[in-house]
Amino acid sequence: MEKKKRVLPKPSTNVIPMKMDATFFFEKAVQSLDRYHYDKALKYFRRAAEYEPENPVNHCNLAGLLSEMGNYEESNRILQHVLDRIDPTMTECYFYMANNYANMENYESAEKAIIHYLENDPTGQFLDESEEMMELLSFELDRPTKLSTIKSREGLFDHDRARSMLEEGKFSEAVRLLENIITKHTDFMAARNNLALAYYYMGHFDKSVDMIRQVLEMEPGNLHALCNLAIFYQHFGDRESLAELLEVLRKTYPFHQDHVFKLATTMGILSEHEKAFRLFKRLLKTGEAGLDPCLFHYTAVAAYNTGRYEEAQRQWKQAEKFDPGSEIPKFYLNLLDRHREETKKPSVSYHYHLPFEEQFRGLERAEGGLPEHMKRDPLVRSSFFWALRHGDGDTKLQVIQAFGLIADDEVKDALTEFIMLPDEDDYLKQVAIFVLRSIGLKEPLTAVLNGKRTTVEPSPFSPGLPVWESKWQAIMETALRHMARRYDMVQQYDLQTLWVEYLSRVFPNVPKITKIEGWAAALEYLTAKMHRRPISYHEAAERYGVSVATVSKNAKLIDDACGLKEKMDAIFKKLTGMESQS
Repeated sequence: MEKKKRVLPKPSTNVIPMKMDATFFFEKAVQSLDRYHYDKALKYFRRAAEYEPENPVNHCNLAGLLSEMGNYEESNRILQHVLDRIDPTMTECYFYMANNYANMENYESAEKAIIHYLENDPTGQFLDESEEMMELLSFELDRPTKLSTIKSREGLFDHDRARSMLEEGKFSEAVRLLENIITKHTDFMAARNNLALAYYYMGHFDKSVDMIRQVLEMEPGNLHALCNLAIFYQHFGDRESLAELLEVLRKTYPFHQDHVFKLATTMGILSEHEKAFRLFKRLLKTGEAGLDPCLFHYTAVAAYNTGRYEEAQRQWKQAEKFDPGSEIPKFYLNLLDRHREETKKPSVSYHYHLPFEEQFRGLERAEGGLPEHMKRDPLVRSSFFWALRHGDGDTKLQVIQAFGLIADDEVKDALTEFIMLPDEDDYLKQVAIFVLRSIGLKEPLTAVLNGKRTTVEPSPFSPGLPVWESKWQAIMETALRHMARRYDMVQQYDLQTLWVEYLSRVFPNVPKITKIEGWAAALEYLTAKMHRRPISYHEAAERYGVSVATVSKNAKLIDDACGLKEKMDAIFKKLTGMESQS
């Protein structure tokens, strides 16, 4: 009998096939790490990298484990492979490499790697750890780490630099940096507020107000912007808007120390002295602001302006104690003593510097140029910038002279901009050009003179002079060299102008020049006379080592050609009655 054929049963489907991929080996590696089986974990991480060779995370996991096992060189080799062949944007690899190099005591390479990480990593994932490593490397290398910027803190880093520039009075540099910051970080309110202040310090009021309004559109309750706006309302005489904003500020009681300080100084500037006094006293009591002589001065001014004269004296004495070399507390203590019994006392400024007029008296007394502390003082510098744009003609002339003593890049920027202003007096602009030349600016300058845009060449050419002889230059330089310490910039400029005018009038019949010093002495003599300074032929001759007859003869030639009586009258009028410029 034939057997029946049977169908074999299907195999059981309960067996799950094993999927061998990178994720599988990664999970096996993690399990091995949890059990401290580092050799197995290493094997599994290698298999994960083999399954997905283009995945940088697998390679970084492998490099991390190798580092944990002390195999720093191979770890760095894998990390470099990731950067070279797989993903150059994985900047964290440089942080890992820096750690490996540090563990190998190769501190130079560690420094290069950590700098590269900080300067190129946009997220700052390992920022705190990097700062700790920087301290270690500075200690081991016995020098500060050569870091120029931190990319993840680019805005903050640059903002700190800009704030330092503002504190140093480098307003043009601060403006350039802050403008760049807000272009990249449009919502960086502190940078916008400081940019508004920088514009304000430089006298660019329209730009400053526009920046403040941008801040308040983005953040209506921003206290710094509200305070700045109130000061501008006062500056422009907008009493209605100021009164409305003051109601808000009077009811404001900030918590943070920097907000308290900002509101206190603002209320002082706005003549809300009682509110300012309470806020400054709060800062002194809490001690949050530190022992800053400026804070003692601000409190003293608020006390003075509210009739608390004993309190004002105590606070100025504190300022003197913590700023012993400064003339500022001494000046205000003397002022308080002189006017203590008077009913109407002179006003005093919250700014921690001497009054503007006193600063100029200091310039007149100073020997050997402007004192260094005045060159660096941002409030002094801001008052100079302010006066150059908004002072009267005589004040602007004094500022231009002071800039000749400061002679830095900020000054060059300010004067270069000033000579382009069409509404300014041409004489002021010509003096500014002379100052720019005196402090080393040799390239041609663009200026608006006689209402026209003009290129001013380095040599003092005149339309009547097709050439400029080396002897003529030597005479002018000899006179200026002798006059440098005894005559101001305006008088030196007038000497140059006189010499060029004389040569232009007599050209081409210029007298034969045999003795340079004789002509230089005559120029100094005539310049002194133009400015009503006491001088004699004998004094000028002795100073230059020439005869009285030579000085007299040359002075007469120049006088006859230029008609100096009219010139003297014009200069005197210019210096004593110059029209005010707005």
